[in-house]
Amino acid sequence: MSALGELGKLKKGAAGERKQNKAAFIFLSPWLLGLVAITIGPMLVSLYLSFTDYNLIQDPSWIGLDNFTRMLHDTRLLNSLRVTFTYVLVGVPLQLGLALFIAVLLDRGMRGLAIYRSIFYLPSLLGTSVAVAILWKQMFGTTGLVNQFLAVFGIQGPGWISNPDTALGSIILLHVWTFGSPMIIFLAGLRQIPVMYYEAAEVDGANRWKKFSRITLPLLSPIIFFNLVLQIIGAFQSFTQAFIVSGGTGGPSDSTMFFTLYLYQRGFGQFDMGYASAMAWVLLIMVGILTAINFFASKFWVFYDD
Repeated sequence: MSALGELGKLKKGAAGERKQNKAAFIFLSPWLLGLVAITIGPMLVSLYLSFTDYNLIQDPSWIGLDNFTRMLHDTRLLNSLRVTFTYVLVGVPLQLGLALFIAVLLDRGMRGLAIYRSIFYLPSLLGTSVAVAILWKQMFGTTGLVNQFLAVFGIQGPGWISNPDTALGSIILLHVWTFGSPMIIFLAGLRQIPVMYYEAAEVDGANRWKKFSRITLPLLSPIIFFNLVLQIIGAFQSFTQAFIVSGGTGGPSDSTMFFTLYLYQRGFGQFDMGYASAMAWVLLIMVGILTAINFFASKFWVFYDD
């Protein structure tokens, strides 16, 4: 009887587990449906279109790798890669450096910390919006606020947006200005570093720089790595700033022609959707390769507290 009783309990337990799994699947089904219909499905269609000649009107025709080989001779695409990599390699380190600097200042426990934290985080909420991009365009225009400020000191400022030498720098500055999100993450990481390390360093006579370089940076390196990966991925996907500031043209001499902006022009301006789909997959591959390189390199400079 005891064996039968145990067998009955096992059957009831299995039936209860099946009911729980069924309930979990029901609750997850809207997300799974969205994943298939909104993400995986369009990605597979885009992969197919990247090997076709498709203009949104006629049926796509298979052309194999022609779209990818055309990219090797597309000077505007190669220029867009140069602009995008410049934006990423300059903008991301400056943004993370400023975010870490502000986080270290806020970590000292100043009064009104919540207010300062909210003020510094606000640009991250607004930085990629159309309204802020338009405001940025007005500020750095020929008669914008920046040049009006310089005129007070007798300095004739250039048209920052209309000058090919400064247009990209203006957009990089907008990216750096949205440092609030990584700053909040840095601040949370700083709060997790035990105070006893700093106290021991003070006993040994370490100054502020040594405490920062020997304690703060190594223990904060996993957070730095996390922010670095996220910001690089986000920077490669930047579109709104370049589109609004340049008016969708790519700026003077294509100086702000981001890869995503050129992709938009080819797909929705010239209706070359097959070529645009191939560009989208090239972007995905580039981001994937850079992310893999970051993960590989992280074992040489990221330290985890085991």
